[in-house]
Amino acid sequence: MLKQESLTAVPRDPVRDEVRVWLERAVIGLGLCPFAGEPYGQGRVQIQVSEAQTEHGLLLDLYDAIAGLIATSPDVLETSLLVAPDMLRDFGAYNQFLDQVDALLAEYDWEEVVQIASFHPGYRFQGTRSDDDANLTNRSPYPILHILRQASVDRAVRMHPDPTSIPERNIDRMERLSDAQKRLCFSFLSGSQES
Repeated sequence: MLKQESLTAVPRDPVRDEVRVWLERAVIGLGLCPFAGEPYGQGRVQIQVSEAQTEHGLLLDLYDAIAGLIATSPDVLETSLLVAPDMLRDFGAYNQFLDQVDALLAEYDWEEVVQIASFHPGYRFQGTRSDDDANLTNRSPYPILHILRQASVDRAVRMHPDPTSIPERNIDRMERLSDAQKRLCFSFLSGSQES
């Protein structure tokens, strides 16, 4: 079963540290998610590193992570990131795996309870070039399944003055980053994103 430890209680390791730096510099630092700063600062964001070597193993870890999040008060744990450092490095394979994630949510009737946001080092929006700066909004150091409470997402959207503008604002922000800012916020990427 998922250990119920906040980010601050989790022992340090290189994978967690790299994800933490990405969260602080890119997701929160650049304001890509206007809702992330508060729970992160309060220690209610969990970074769980999966040791899975197979898609089945990763689905089992995802099940445990979702069940653990649901069983824990949002006052203690708001959201969880499941990191898969040892698999799904190919974005096409990761994207196909998301179909299994959707099937898991449907099987356990979790579709109205949680949603999964996807992040990957090679994330590429449909219709974009691989080096398009817009892709930076969903690029992360490792394949990540971000588990969000649907009720919290709904509440945040209601409270935001213009939630539909967030994706376009984020793309604009990525396009305005200098090369130095890209290297700082996305240091895990190859040089192709820094030009």
